Amino acid sequence: MLIRKEEAKDYEIVCSVVKSAFDSAEHTDGNEHNLVKALREGKAYIPELSLVAEINGKIAGHIMFTQAEVINNAVLALAPLSVLPEYQRKGIGAALIKEGHKIAKRLGYGYSVVLGSEKYYSKFGYLPAAIYGIKPPFDVPGKNFMAYKINETAPDIHGIIRYAKEFGID
Repeated sequence: MLIRKEEAKDYEIVCSVVKSAFDSAEHTDGNEHNLVKALREGKAYIPELSLVAEINGKIAGHIMFTQAEVINNAVLALAPLSVLPEYQRKGIGAALIKEGHKIAKRLGYGYSVVLGSEKYYSKFGYLPAAIYGIKPPFDVPGKNFMAYKINETAPDIHGIIRYAKEFGID
């Protein structure tokens, strides 16, 4: 498996991967592929943190971290993570998350926030975001709104996360 930065030539394939990955997802609005496109064109986009996983030259997975903010502190929002159905449960999502965390640490980010399965993301060190003082801007079960402290020396932050406008959350 090769994990690398997404390139412009990958955009169409990534769109297809995201669509396929969320076709049978339990919680989806069916619009994740459009969110990826919109985020790429927005101010929160971080090219180094839009990654693809290739297996034998085929893109099988994609992850995107974009910049968000908690009271003037830059944090990351992990969304979405997509793996083609036939490649799920083979460690591709895990590899994408771990590589994203390594790059994020090099870039100086302190926290990553995700809204997702507490059973899945807890495997990578994500804990309820409230532990770190990070609150969601919407009503969601605390167990599903999680954060990961990328850098142990990151200062404590307390406040409501502000996502990129492309997420459509005010």
